[in-house]
Amino acid sequence: MLFVYILIAVLCCVCAYLLCGLNPAIILSKKIYGRDIRNEGSGNAGFTNFKRVFGSKYAWWVFAIDLLKSAAVFALCGGVFAASGLGWINGVWCSGVCGLLGHAYPVWYEMKGGKGFLCCLSLAFLLDWRCGLLAFGVMALIVLTVRIMSLATLSGLLGAAVLMWFVCPSLPARVAFTACVVFVWVRHRENLARLVKGKESRFSFGGRTRD
Repeated sequence: MLFVYILIAVLCCVCAYLLCGLNPAIILSKKIYGRDIRNEGSGNAGFTNFKRVFGSKYAWWVFAIDLLKSAAVFALCGGVFAASGLGWINGVWCSGVCGLLGHAYPVWYEMKGGKGFLCCLSLAFLLDWRCGLLAFGVMALIVLTVRIMSLATLSGLLGAAVLMWFVCPSLPARVAFTACVVFVWVRHRENLARLVKGKESRFSFGGRTRD
């Protein structure tokens, strides 16, 4: 029976890594514009850079697909874990960690992917909806006022990580989510450096992101 549990866990983690590695920013930039988003703008394969380079027409599709795809994968893995007696929340955080790694280092794209904010936001919602709602709310508030997306996303995830320690009953889940947030912060180190220097780009909802 132990072997079966290990096999289920490994398969779910591998599937999460592979599926979350399918990056909509890379796929849409190639299919629609014939260009690789990783060779444009900041070089990041994510929503903000996609919008900065190509505008709003398809950028919000990148946002929605990335968020919902990750949520669906984590929920599916949670369901498999629950059906196997391993616990829903264990399936969510295990697949969340592997999915984040797959998004950042996708085998499909020479291990060069996105920074993982939307993947981490999906994980927050699945572990505890209050944490996801807080992260999204903080992000929306800062984007609407300060209009700096990196500051908004990192602040939102930090708030979710703190709240997670008060509301999530699973210690492994709290530790895993905190580690994911730290990982995303590290992936944004260049943005943090620009924030300190006051040179980070401003976000615009209508057109391309303003400098």
